[in-house]
Amino acid sequence: MAEEVLRQRPRAVVNTMGAYATTAPVIARACMSVGGHYVDQANDVVAVEGLLALHEDATRAGSTLVTGAGFGVLATEAVVAKLCEERPAPHRVRIDSVASVAVEAGAVGAALATSIVDTLTAGGRRYADGRLVASRLGADPQRLTFPDGTSARSAGVASGELVAARAASGAPFVTATSSLAPSTPLLRAVVPALGRLLSVPALRRLAVARLGRVTVKATPRPREHSWGHAVVEWADGTRREGWLRADEGMDFTADVTATVTELLARGAGRPGAWTPAGALGPDVATSAGGTFVLD
Repeated sequence: MAEEVLRQRPRAVVNTMGAYATTAPVIARACMSVGGHYVDQANDVVAVEGLLALHEDATRAGSTLVTGAGFGVLATEAVVAKLCEERPAPHRVRIDSVASVAVEAGAVGAALATSIVDTLTAGGRRYADGRLVASRLGADPQRLTFPDGTSARSAGVASGELVAARAASGAPFVTATSSLAPSTPLLRAVVPALGRLLSVPALRRLAVARLGRVTVKATPRPREHSWGHAVVEWADGTRREGWLRADEGMDFTADVTATVTELLARGAGRPGAWTPAGALGPDVATSAGGTFVLD
C-alpha cells in the first residue's frame, strides 16, 4: 500500500485497515514523502499518540495528518473545543462517548476482535497533573441522561478521545468514559483479571482468532441518536456542559471521514498531525451532520 502511494501520488489517503498503531505511521510517511494528506479512524491511545508524534515531520512536509476521523474522538473533542473557545485552559475535563450503533449480521472479524482484546489488556487511562496514568477499566460508572430524555450507562476507558480532549483543552485533569466499557459490578470485577490473562501473547492471539469467528445477529441501534458529552470546569468554579448529537454511530463515522478527506483534498487544514477538530476546527462535526447542544 505504501508503495502504491509513492507511485500514484494521491492528494489524500484514507486508512481504514485497522491496527493503526502499526499501519498509520507507514502509510502516513508515504503520504508525507509525496506531499499528500492522510486520514484514519483510530481511537486508541497508542495509535493516536503515535500519529500525533509525527507533527513536526508533517509540518516540514506540508502534509496534514488526521487521526480519529470518526464518531470516536470527534464527537467528544468537538464539544470540548467549543466549550473552551476564547477561554483559558480549564482545570478539569470529563468526556463521555455514547454511540448508538446498529449491528449487522455476520462474523465479528479480526479488526474488531483485535480492538476489543486490546481494550481489555490496556485497562483504563486518565490524565492527572498533566500526565497520562493508569486507572481501572470501568472506573467511575454513571448513567447519563441525554437532552432528548433517553439514557445509557458509561464507564472509564482508555481511548484516543482522552488524548484529543487533553489536547483540545490543555486541562491537567481529564477523564473519559464510554458506553462500551464494562459498567456493571460483576464485569468490572472480572475485567482486570481477564486483561492480565490476555496480555500473554499466545492467549491474546487465541482470543483474537476465536472472537473474530464469532457470528452475531443483526440488531437495530438502541437509541435514535448517538451522543458525545463533555463537562469542563475552571479553577474559579466556572462549569460548562455540552453535547454533540449525531445519528447512527457508524454512519456518522463514515460522514466524518468523508468530510475531513474532502476538506483536506480541497486545501483546508493546517500542516501537521492532528485530531479532526485540531486540524479543521470543532465545526467540522456539524459539517459531518452533528448538532451541538451547549449550555
